[in-house]
Amino acid sequence: MYKFRSMYMDAEERKKALMEQNKIQDGMMFKMDDDPRIIGSEKKDKKGRPAGIGNFIRRTSLDEFPQFWNVLKGEMSLVGTRPPTLDEWEKYDLHHRVRMSIKPGITGLWQISGRSEITDFEEVVRLDREYIQNWSPELDFQILLKTVSVVLKSEGAE
Repeated sequence: MYKFRSMYMDAEERKKALMEQNKIQDGMMFKMDDDPRIIGSEKKDKKGRPAGIGNFIRRTSLDEFPQFWNVLKGEMSLVGTRPPTLDEWEKYDLHHRVRMSIKPGITGLWQISGRSEITDFEEVVRLDREYIQNWSPELDFQILLKTVSVVLKSEGAE
């Protein structure tokens, strides 16, 4: 999938050394506060929060914008489940892989339900399974509306 680069080129290599700081307890995904792999993360604002260009791109979700090209090509949907990285996929048990039973999306139920604040991977899987089981055009519309609100307010963005 297409994205604007918000992380340094060697981010995946750097991740190995940062695994101890992973907020996702079971290691099925990777999230951390003040991630040094983000471009310009060493720059801080007056409150000490990361203020580099990569942080701006991620906080405003601009890194996701190129995925509209994936949607136009039919590779992704506007709403769906977020695709994992290859190393995450390799860790999945069978019940985790249900997340990939539908076309991936730019946004989804877990993104509007907490985004980066959700640190339990089983909760991510539960929300994705709930979306898949209850899918309807109305649900997609509700998620799209909530996504606009969440992005504009930078809720759960890191």
